[in-house]
Amino acid sequence: MLGKLFRFIKQRKRTQLLKLGAPGMVYGYQQNGVFLKDTRVGSTTTFVGQDNLTLADNVFIGQYNFIEASNGISIDEGCQITNYISILSHSSHNSIRYYGKEYRKQTNLKGYVKGAVEIGKYTFIGPHVTIMPNTTIGKGCIVSAYSLLKGDYPDFAIVAGNPAKIVGSTKDKDEAFLKDHPELQQYYNDWAK
Repeated sequence: MLGKLFRFIKQRKRTQLLKLGAPGMVYGYQQNGVFLKDTRVGSTTTFVGQDNLTLADNVFIGQYNFIEASNGISIDEGCQITNYISILSHSSHNSIRYYGKEYRKQTNLKGYVKGAVEIGKYTFIGPHVTIMPNTTIGKGCIVSAYSLLKGDYPDFAIVAGNPAKIVGSTKDKDEAFLKDHPELQQYYNDWAK
């Protein structure tokens, strides 16, 4: 009963925001009977295949994102998915080009890619990023704006480019900051260990 109430409230809030014509944040996310109270999702973000989407709590997903989870997407605690991002668990763009108008009549399509996407704890995804199927992004990463990710990226990587490459380490960046702010070290250690 409580789950239905949360879904109703969330849908009503989303509808009100859309009627206003302005993007807004929907606070809280209902997933498999669990209410994630600290997860925020932009009213203009579109989800496809929500049954295969796993969100942890304390996730921020901004505006105008397309998250296609038909083959599984996992976004861990504390992630920030900014704006205008596509996260894809399938890609048919090559197959469509190869088969042309015969594409919809075929099965077992060659060139059709599908696979899960995993985004680790406290990773930041900058605007206009595309994340392709079969991609794993470790915890504590920063992904620069306009990057195209495909493959595996380790924990604490700073990633940039098209195609994306590792250009630095957030551990190095964070070490200098934490030296100046030692009172934050324990909070950081709690998730980064």
